[in-house]
Amino acid sequence: MAYNKEIYERAWQLMEKRRLCAEQELEKRRSVLFAACPRAEEIERELTSYSVRAAKAVLRGADLKNELTLMKKNNIALQNELKAILEKNDLPENYLEPWYECELCSDKGNIDGKMCECMKTLIKKTAYEQLNSISPLSLCTFESFELKYYPDSSAEKGEGRTQKDYMRSVLNYCKKYADNFSGNSRSLIFQGGTGLGKTHLSLAIAQRVIELGSSVIYVSAPDIVMQLEKEHFSGKYGESGDSEQLLGECDLLILDDLGTEFQTKYTVAAIYNIINKRLLTSHPTIISTNLSLSEMHQLYGDRMVSRIIGMLDRIEFVGNDIRQIKRREKRKK
Repeated sequence: MAYNKEIYERAWQLMEKRRLCAEQELEKRRSVLFAACPRAEEIERELTSYSVRAAKAVLRGADLKNELTLMKKNNIALQNELKAILEKNDLPENYLEPWYECELCSDKGNIDGKMCECMKTLIKKTAYEQLNSISPLSLCTFESFELKYYPDSSAEKGEGRTQKDYMRSVLNYCKKYADNFSGNSRSLIFQGGTGLGKTHLSLAIAQRVIELGSSVIYVSAPDIVMQLEKEHFSGKYGESGDSEQLLGECDLLILDDLGTEFQTKYTVAAIYNIINKRLLTSHPTIISTNLSLSEMHQLYGDRMVSRIIGMLDRIEFVGNDIRQIKRREKRKK
């Protein structure tokens, strides 16, 4: 898969930073140990000098076999002494080695001229982050979701529950969904008017899923449509990050504000292709929209609405526009 030059450069910079950090941390550990135990520094210096002494033995024509045997014996003795010092100080055996994130390539990004898997992962992660940057991704939390803004007087859906109780159950559902997220998780659609918390809970799910180690792309429908159009009509499709493929393969796609994008034949097809591809490959997707099903039908047609009804779990959001409530509270202060 092709990525643009900026992504590769950024990923290599991050890899180099990893390696330098590991080596700088090693120097700090060495300084601490050698200050407390000068003998450890003497041993390390002697061990380092053995390669030079072996080369000098060859040059002066010494009895190489006997001298190398003796050096090996001394080398083992020094290593055992150093190991004993580390054990005495409750330090791990690899305390005086760099702690690289990738032991295979030592955070160099390649092995024998071939790109290491850790580097491929970092490049993909960097591409995800670049795509996320299309939309302002100010992650919200479940803890900051304020139920106090939902009415506790009016019943919801004839079930004897207030809107606050109902939205508490939606909050708990979203928490459980995020905590138990996997590649087998259901796809969801959040529906309801503006300012009811759809974006907040979408972002809270994104934050929790990212913390659990899965890749998440969070985009608004208008922004991603603009990005796809730019790539499609620039004549350089596949060289600018190939957003459509990234959208199709990430662990979780969150598509916000569906229906607010500029409507053309291309944008409708692009949105349908993204959703349909993920549903066909069982990749979890969360869609949030202010549209009702009938409004979605008018914009996107039978085919897309049929997929959404049949394959996404619908979560309805109720209440009053919280943004308006908060604005009124600020004016009163």
